[in-house]
Amino acid sequence: MSIQLAVRGMTKRYKTGEGVSGINLEVNKGELVTLLGPSGCGKTTVLRSIGGFLEPDSGDILIEGQSVIKLPPEKRPTSMVFQSYNLWPHMSVFDNLAFGLKIRRMPKADIKSAVADALRLVRLPGAEKKYPGQLSGGQQQRVALARSLLLKPAVLLLDEPFSALDAKLRHEMREELREIQTQTGLTMVFVTHDQEEALSLSDRIVVMNHGHIEQIAQPQHIYNEPETLYVAEFIGKMNFLEGVVDEERIRVGPLAWPNTKRLSGQVKVAVRPEDVSLGKEPFQGQGLTGTIKQIMILGHYAEVSVELDKHGVIRSFQSKEAVQLLKAGQKVHVGFAAMIAYPNKR
Repeated sequence: MSIQLAVRGMTKRYKTGEGVSGINLEVNKGELVTLLGPSGCGKTTVLRSIGGFLEPDSGDILIEGQSVIKLPPEKRPTSMVFQSYNLWPHMSVFDNLAFGLKIRRMPKADIKSAVADALRLVRLPGAEKKYPGQLSGGQQQRVALARSLLLKPAVLLLDEPFSALDAKLRHEMREELREIQTQTGLTMVFVTHDQEEALSLSDRIVVMNHGHIEQIAQPQHIYNEPETLYVAEFIGKMNFLEGVVDEERIRVGPLAWPNTKRLSGQVKVAVRPEDVSLGKEPFQGQGLTGTIKQIMILGHYAEVSVELDKHGVIRSFQSKEAVQLLKAGQKVHVGFAAMIAYPNKR
């Protein structure tokens, strides 16, 4: 698989001291890679540097093997979809979409055909004569996406394009973007702070924190095997308990696991809520005990909060059927199907 985009040792620092340092990233042809992290972590700085809207202090950016670091945005084989749709309100949908093609001196007949094809791809056939003000937010974002697709970029950059939409529409647009990406084979770099969006969309996720990369991996790997305590805290819901290494075993109360990472001293033990079992009897003759504090029904499952006798509050995901046997104030035994341990520090 060929490398479509490569970021080599990129650093960009602002006067405030914020920015990114030592960013190394490769994106394969036809891959959708998401830069994920909280506000201020540097993900948009990386994206805007790839697009040419920011000039890095050092490092290089290569697209299809060619350095683009000295090229302005309009000369780069990239196109960006912004959070704000950036459509010209006085121009029809057709004119908004045709503008870039006219600059490239494409024949009129070809422009008309290309615009019609792009609108079909984003599920807005026949919308050529409408104006942006006549469209919903979701429709405007589809037009903005179609405009970028028409330029046939080597890399399509998307900067939180769905964050202004409501939850249902965001979900629909994610599905549509993934479908478009599959149909076109476009290479995409997507920026979001929404972990659900990243997990559902991406071939790989780049988790960022304070200007550097914490982990790059496929969504399932990021979720199941977060490499650092930060990634474990940021991706999905997670329970954390204080543990200790004792005779090559990691212990939390009576529970013990192999110390595969060769940690020492105090450790943080991370457990996903879906890996927390609740029962009336001890699990395999041992386990923690606690009292159910709260039961929250969340559609097809419930989140049960348990006050452990010595280890704080832990949350468990239970099925609708299982939760019918539970109630607040009930004493329960707690077991873990899986855990991950980290050094007890950032």
